[in-house]
Amino acid sequence: MKKQNEDILLQRCRALIENKLGWGSADLWHNEVYTELSEAIRQETNVLLSPTTLKRVWGRLKYQGTPSISTLNTLAQFAGYLNWRDFKQKGKLPKAKAENRKKKSHIALVLMSSAFLLILLISLFSMINLNKSNPSIADLSQIQFSSQPVTEGIPNTVIFNFDLGSVRADSISIQQSWDTQKSFGVKANQKQATGIYYYPGYFRAKLLLDGKIVKEHDLFVKSDSWMGAIDYRPIPKYVDQDGFLDEKLAFSSSIIDEIAVNETPVGSSFHKVQDFGNVSGDNITFNTSIRNAYKDKWAVCQNINILLLGTEGAFILPFSITGCVSDISLMLNDLYLNGKEHDLSAFGADFSEFRNVHLEVKDKKVLIALDGKTIFEGAYSKSIGKLVGVRYRFLGAGEVRHVSVADANGESILNDTFGDYK
Repeated sequence: MKKQNEDILLQRCRALIENKLGWGSADLWHNEVYTELSEAIRQETNVLLSPTTLKRVWGRLKYQGTPSISTLNTLAQFAGYLNWRDFKQKGKLPKAKAENRKKKSHIALVLMSSAFLLILLISLFSMINLNKSNPSIADLSQIQFSSQPVTEGIPNTVIFNFDLGSVRADSISIQQSWDTQKSFGVKANQKQATGIYYYPGYFRAKLLLDGKIVKEHDLFVKSDSWMGAIDYRPIPKYVDQDGFLDEKLAFSSSIIDEIAVNETPVGSSFHKVQDFGNVSGDNITFNTSIRNAYKDKWAVCQNINILLLGTEGAFILPFSITGCVSDISLMLNDLYLNGKEHDLSAFGADFSEFRNVHLEVKDKKVLIALDGKTIFEGAYSKSIGKLVGVRYRFLGAGEVRHVSVADANGESILNDTFGDYK
C-alpha cells in the first residue's frame, strides 16, 4: 500500500511538472526532450538529474526500483515545493476535494463515454481531410529556416529568416534553444523575427508548426572576449570592466558584496565562446587554475562547474568541498555520474586557495587531475564535436588565474593568464 501511495504521488508530481513545462503529453516526448528537461531542472535547482534517470521516472526505461530520495527531492523542488516531504504533505488533494471527485467520477465516466464517439468521428474526419487542410506533413521540404546574429558579444539579437511556402498551420512559433520559455509566436505572413540571447553558446533553434518541430538548425552566439555575469534569472547582470579586479578574471569586492547580500543562492559565471577552428573536443588538453572567492551562508559548499562546450555536446567538471560531493555530478557528454550514486569524493577539495585542474582527452578517453593527482579516468561514446567555448560557473563567486587548451598535436588553441600568475 505504501509503495502504491508513493507511485500515485510520483504520478501527480510528474503531471505538475508536465503542466509547468507546457511541452505537451509526456507520451509524445522524444529522447531530446529528456536532455532539455535535465538542463531545465539543473538551471532551477542546481541539481543535475541525468536524462536516463528522468526516462526511468517517466517510465520510458524499465526499472524495478524506485527513485532515490535525492531524485524525489529535486523533482519536488522543480514542481514548486521545498522537498519530497513537503510535496507529500501539500501535494495531495484536500479531503473534501477527493470525496467530491469520487461523487463526480460516475458522471464523468458517462460524459466521457458520450464524448468518445464524438471525438472518434471528429478524428476520422480530420484524418480524411488532413492533406487538404494542412499540407505541412507532405510539404516540409519547401520550408526555409535560418538565422543570423546581428553583432558580436552578449546580449545579442538574432534575426530568424523563414518561409513556409504553401504550408499552413494554426500556430507558428520559434524556440530559441532547449528552453521552451524562450519561445515566441509569429504570424503566417511573416518572413523574419528576432530573439535575444543573454549568454554565448552553441544552440539549437527550432521552428514549430502547431506545436511540432518541423525545422531546426545550429546557432552560434559568440562572446567577443571573456565576459562575466551575475546569474540572476531570467536576465543576468553583466559585469563591466569596473566590476573586475585589474588584469584579473575576478570580480571586485563591490560585486562580491552584491552577491553576498542575496538571501537565496545566486551564482556567477565567466564565459569565452568563439570559433577555435577545426579543433576536435575529443582530443584536447585543458589546464586551469581556479579558486572560490565567496564561501559564506549558502555558498559554504564552494560549488564550481567547469564547462567545455562543443558543437555536439559538453563536458562538465564539478568540484566542491569534500563534505558536499553528494550533490555534484560529472558529465562527459553521454557519460553521466551522479554524486548520489557514485563516489565522486576525489572531486572534493577546499577551493579557498587556487587549485590546478587538468583534463586530458584522447580519442574520447578522459583523464582528470587535481593539483597533479589523477582523480578520474574513464571514457565516453558520443563525440562532443568541435570545441567552441569554456565556461566557469561558481556558486557565489570565483576567480580564474590561468586557462589553456591545446589540440591533439600539442598546438596552443587558448592560453590566457590573468594577474601575476606565472
